[in-house]
Amino acid sequence: MAKSAWPDARMSSRTWNVHKAKTHLSALIDLALRGEEVVISRANRPVARLVALAPAARRRTPGLGAATGFWMSPDFDDPLPESFWFGKRPAGRARRAKARRRNGAK
Repeated sequence: MAKSAWPDARMSSRTWNVHKAKTHLSALIDLALRGEEVVISRANRPVARLVALAPAARRRTPGLGAATGFWMSPDFDDPLPESFWFGKRPAGRARRAKARRRNGAK
């Protein structure tokens, strides 16, 4: 019989208690990487599942979107006008009337 990577061949089941899982974490990770699901239990109740992560998404290569016609305005970095930040202020009478209404006067 070939030598097992496991310290104890009887421990090859898929459900592990917390203590044995901590002791043999590297071996359990190897199992998960091979596609097996490992269930970790506490007091014979399943509490966690160890599975391999999906492969990471391929990194984006800068510059590939240039052919799609992306366009940026030449004044993109220019400061925005005051009216953008504070809104347009009503002139003269309208401004005073609005202030009175806001303060509760008629």
